[in-house]
Amino acid sequence: MPTSSIVCFGEILWDVLPTGRQPGGAPCNVAVHLQQLGVPAQLISRVGQDEPGAELLGFVAGKGLSTAHLQRDSTHQTGIVRANVTDAHEVTYDIVHPVAWDFMQPAVGLDTLVSDAAMFVFGSLAARSPATRETLYSLLEHASFRVFDVNLRPPHYTREVVEYLLQKAELVKMNHHELAEIRAWFGPETDPATAMQQLAEHFRWQALCVTCGAEGALLWTNKQLYRAPAAPVEVQDTIGSGDAFLAALLQGWLAGREPGEALRFACATGALVATRPGATPAFTAADVQQLLAGSSS
Repeated sequence: MPTSSIVCFGEILWDVLPTGRQPGGAPCNVAVHLQQLGVPAQLISRVGQDEPGAELLGFVAGKGLSTAHLQRDSTHQTGIVRANVTDAHEVTYDIVHPVAWDFMQPAVGLDTLVSDAAMFVFGSLAARSPATRETLYSLLEHASFRVFDVNLRPPHYTREVVEYLLQKAELVKMNHHELAEIRAWFGPETDPATAMQQLAEHFRWQALCVTCGAEGALLWTNKQLYRAPAAPVEVQDTIGSGDAFLAALLQGWLAGREPGEALRFACATGALVATRPGATPAFTAADVQQLLAGSSS
C-alpha cells in the first residue's frame, strides 16, 4: 500500500550565484520543502565522488532527508549550474553537461521505494541523458501517482521526451511560458484557461497547475479552473520558489484540501521563499499562514 511519503527523482547540484554557491536542483528543492512542510520525502539522485558531492550529502542530511538513495559517481563531477540573477524575476541558467546526475543507475530497492510512495515527482531536465532517462522510465512503471514538474531548459529537452512524460503523469505543473510552448505543439494558440482544459483532457490528467509569476497561479482539476493571486512580497530571488510552490501544492493534495485553498497556500509558500535568498531557506507552515493572513487583511 502507498504510504504518505513522496519520492523525488532527478538532479541535485550547486547553483553558482554572484553571492556564492547554493545547493539546488528542482527535485532536491522539492524534497527539502516537503520535509519542511511535514511531508516525509525521499530523494533519488547522484553526485560525484568529490568534495562538492560530499558537501551536498551533508546538506541533504542536515535538512532531515535520507542520503540512502544518493548514488556516488567516480567518473563524473557533481552537478553545477551557473545562475544569472540580473533580473530577479526571470533567472536564467547555464547547466553544465555531463555531470553525475546524468548517469543515475537502477539500484536495489528503488522499485519498491517508488511503488510504496504516495507520489513520485520527476522533471524533464533529468531526462536529458540516456542513462538517467532509462532509469526514470523504468521507475515510472512502478509509481502509483506520477507528478511531472515540467522544467524546459533549452537545449536540454526534446519534444519527444517531454510528450512521453506528459503521457505518464497524473498531475502536471508548469509555468505560463511552458504552457504556451506545449500548447503550440498541438494546435492554434488559445487563452491559458482553454489551453489548460484542452491539455488536461487530451492527456487525461487529474490536475494541471500553471504558475504565472507575479500573476499567481491556475489549477485545473475536476473539470474546474481555480485561480489564486500571488502574495504581494518584495522579491529577493525566485530560485526555488516554484519548487516550494509545488511542495506546498502536493502537501495540500495529500491532505485532501479544497483545491482553491491548496492553491492559495502554494502561492503563498512560493512567495515566501522568493523573499529569501537561495532555493531552500528554512520556513514552517506557520510562516506561510502568517503571510497568507497578512496578504488577505
